[in-house]
Amino acid sequence: MLSRRMFVGAASALALTVSMTGGAVAQDKLDVVASFSILGDMVHQIGGDAVSVTTLVGPDGDAHVYEPTPADAKALSQADVLVVNGLDFEGWLPRLVEASEFSGRQVVASTGIDALTWAEPEEGHDHDHDHEAHDHGEHEHNHAEHDHDHEEHAEEGHHHHGDYDPHAWQSLGNGMIYANNIAKALAEADPAHADGYQERAEAYVAEQQALDAKLKKEFGALPEAHRKVVTSHDAFQYFGKAYGVQFIAPEGISTEAEPSAADIARIIDQIRDEQIAAVFVENISDNRVIEQITRETGAKVGGELYSDALSGPDGPAPTYVDMFDYNSRQLLGALSGS
Repeated sequence: MLSRRMFVGAASALALTVSMTGGAVAQDKLDVVASFSILGDMVHQIGGDAVSVTTLVGPDGDAHVYEPTPADAKALSQADVLVVNGLDFEGWLPRLVEASEFSGRQVVASTGIDALTWAEPEEGHDHDHDHEAHDHGEHEHNHAEHDHDHEEHAEEGHHHHGDYDPHAWQSLGNGMIYANNIAKALAEADPAHADGYQERAEAYVAEQQALDAKLKKEFGALPEAHRKVVTSHDAFQYFGKAYGVQFIAPEGISTEAEPSAADIARIIDQIRDEQIAAVFVENISDNRVIEQITRETGAKVGGELYSDALSGPDGPAPTYVDMFDYNSRQLLGALSGS
């Protein structure tokens, strides 16, 4: 694990080397760094051959607990554009930006979405805690000055990044906003390829719109009482709101959290009382809690869901759209009993 002193020292040495050699060698492609795999794929889909993408937290990686490396500092020091989620998701990123002396364009992909607070919407429906997130871009840009201590937000059974649920990509409606934000940033950084970015973004958004309409129809056809799912951590609130599914999670929003015994007991009782059959693990989570729940309830694990990271290229969720389609197939199969 890279200590803070080692990290800052390596980044400082890198900055000195770059300044002495006159900076990074110019490249034909726009050099883009994305904070985690889902954003990396979005940049690739929209940027095409005009961009070179470096993803900090790769496939099956957990951005909640990620520790930056000197290689990350080097990549960021040479980047033209940095794409982040925002909503306090990447708590480790402000230190990396500062240490690498990144001077390029930063885009917060979640700018403009209706951010949900960490309180879960009951039965997957709308609630009174939605907030416009249009000002998060400015907040994130200045975030390096405020190295938040996440423990200030810890509550019993939950460990939050801040006031808002950061997993906004788990709604295709938000995914379209992410895509447009990324396309705009790429075009501003590289006007020569602006038309290409726009064309690819439009095609990408149309693909998401088609899948979104299909999923709303398919989940809407299920009886409401059957649309209840247990997952290991609370990453699917936006999905639940968009498609009318209630997600029950023992670990809260962050994988750093340890659920209390009372939380686990409550979920076990709920599974028994409501005969919830769909229990899922996630590709980034420690599944011991889910294993305990299945042992004590007899519920079966319906499969693996991809929440905060894509799969590798040979897995079932190598792209954002593939991830959404795969997760939905898993959920629909379990909830319909097929």
